[in-house]
Amino acid sequence: MIYLDDLDRAILKVLKEDARVTISEISERLGKPESTIHFRIKKLIERGVIEKYTIVLGEAARPKEVAFIVLGIEKPVIEEFLGRYLEYVSKNLANLPNVLLVAKTEDERIVALVGAETKKELNEFIEENIKSIPSVREIVVYPIEEFKKGEEIKGLLLGI
Repeated sequence: MIYLDDLDRAILKVLKEDARVTISEISERLGKPESTIHFRIKKLIERGVIEKYTIVLGEAARPKEVAFIVLGIEKPVIEEFLGRYLEYVSKNLANLPNVLLVAKTEDERIVALVGAETKKELNEFIEENIKSIPSVREIVVYPIEEFKKGEEIKGLLLGI
């Protein structure tokens, strides 16, 4: 775990709110010299705390309907192939335009967050792209009614 002091956290908070903010604006907000802010940001990048700057799509461009999908995969005859097959399915899911997130659980399931403009489009996407995956023995779909935290993940949709 990397240690962050109060100034590092304050800089990250400002950048998280708006990554376009200039060093002079951060300096003014935090009451620190520009050289200090520049040095700290450079160090945060070098230490891997800041990996990249990106955009979060606004409400108009975000999917209106999202769902978590849990996939249970059939165990192959040769069980050593399960890990490779889970990796293969995960990578293919991650490349689909409506997929926001893909993860593998400890109990060898795949979890995906998918989105679309309408419920009909979301259901069609699930039918055509996920239910057709070979060796999937179980699919559980959890439509998301409301986010309590983290709704901005919908703004990271890459398949635009």
